[in-house]
Amino acid sequence: MNLEEYRAVFMVSSLALILITAAPTIGMVVSVPRSAERFSELWVLGPNHMAEGYPFNVRVGEEYRVLVGVGNHLGCSAYYTVYVKFRNSSQPLPDTSDSTPSPLPPLYEFQFLVLDGESWEAPLAFEFLEVSRLEDSCLVRRMSVNDVVFSVDSPSTWDSENNGLYYQLFLELWLYDAMSRSFQFHDRFVGIWLNMTG
Repeated sequence: MNLEEYRAVFMVSSLALILITAAPTIGMVVSVPRSAERFSELWVLGPNHMAEGYPFNVRVGEEYRVLVGVGNHLGCSAYYTVYVKFRNSSQPLPDTSDSTPSPLPPLYEFQFLVLDGESWEAPLAFEFLEVSRLEDSCLVRRMSVNDVVFSVDSPSTWDSENNGLYYQLFLELWLYDAMSRSFQFHDRFVGIWLNMTG
């Protein structure tokens, strides 16, 4: 090896040693993007803040309570809307395979900002105010959500396989999109089944 080759080996070795020694300090100064998946959570908890105790067999004139929550793991603050919707067992749910929300109108909405890594929760109280029952059918005419009264006019027929008159209270998560300056369905929804037996 001649002098130039030794010099090149010495320079490469020195540079490698400097980089190895400085790596912890560089890691504190230079922000490397996280490789973790970015997502939002949407949940419904029972009245005791657990994934149990949900109302199921419901009656007219009784108030039921659950907790609604959203967790933000998007890597930035996010502005959300949660729509509360009500359906019978034959009406459409959202289709997350093509990012389409349910076409049913929302009864109630929550709008809020959640910082990255934080979560938001709020109580959701609902009550059936006017229900008509015939032998094997039911019509929910009016209900309240967080003390706001809505006309729903939703019929249901007896489900002989599951022995009940079934409805579902469900929640859709929407996220504010700065490009379109509007809320977009965020491919998340959860719901609880309700049996109108009384």
